[in-house]
Amino acid sequence: MTAKIDWNTLSPQEWQKKFALLPGNNLLQAHEYALAVCPLQRQRGRWGIIKIDGREAGMVQILEASLLWKTFHALVLDRGPLWFEGHGSLEDFDQFMKALLKQFPRRVGRRYRIIPEMKQSPALQDLMTNYGFEKYGNPYETIILDLTQDIESLRANLKKNWRGTLSKAERDKDLVVDWTITTADYKVFLQNYAADKAAKDYNGPSVKLLTALARAFLPGGKMRFGRVVKDRQVLASVLLLKHGTGATYQVGWSSDAGRRAGAQNLLLWHAIMELKKDGIKQLDLGGVNDERAKGVKKFKEAMGGRLIRFGALYT
Repeated sequence: MTAKIDWNTLSPQEWQKKFALLPGNNLLQAHEYALAVCPLQRQRGRWGIIKIDGREAGMVQILEASLLWKTFHALVLDRGPLWFEGHGSLEDFDQFMKALLKQFPRRVGRRYRIIPEMKQSPALQDLMTNYGFEKYGNPYETIILDLTQDIESLRANLKKNWRGTLSKAERDKDLVVDWTITTADYKVFLQNYAADKAAKDYNGPSVKLLTALARAFLPGGKMRFGRVVKDRQVLASVLLLKHGTGATYQVGWSSDAGRRAGAQNLLLWHAIMELKKDGIKQLDLGGVNDERAKGVKKFKEAMGGRLIRFGALYT
């Protein structure tokens, strides 16, 4: 078994068609994500089709940066590669790593950052160690919600307290869910989010990144921005980004009044129904951890998804 990576051989349209065929995908491997991030971080994207024994097996998006005619070179691979049906074994990943390091061998001045889109295991750890990589931090954790289930099943899977808060919000007929996207509303959302983030000192994407993501995802109809409004006051907002047959909860905001009213529960439940209408099959609720955001993890787990522990960050 041998692997080869063909870089930048597809048009963006051809890439998107193949990306949509992947049974599972994520935001960090989406073409639009690279379009948003690269200008901010002075990076460029590289898009590869992985072939094993001559047959297409997977796809990978890498961001890279270089200085002084590539004397200093950095490769970033977050939550990849992604595999077509019938592929994705540890052996496939091993062959991919061999091909990657053959094209970009270790040398002075070259740095790597890799988060494999594989469940963390002793075997994965041994493989990365054998290639000279060091594990940094804990495995990446997220919660995935299967939207192929019917609405009744999704509702039944909600934890009792989460469902109770939702029911309370649904009884308040003055709470209005709005999915209209306007520049003015989005700016207000960014202001509220920035103030909340500064006041509570939590990790989260920057306002510059959220602005860039909107520019990249909105033109293709791949952005969902929702609000809950009561008496002309915004109580909660959420930003969802679609990629292939998947979607990701990027960020949300809620006022104190919104939390008391259960506005975020109401908004996310409506988001599930909207995404199902769009043909989205799974919702990634975003990274979670037990260190700085234990309450957020508990809130997301109560939505009935499954916790997945992917590979750690390797350098």
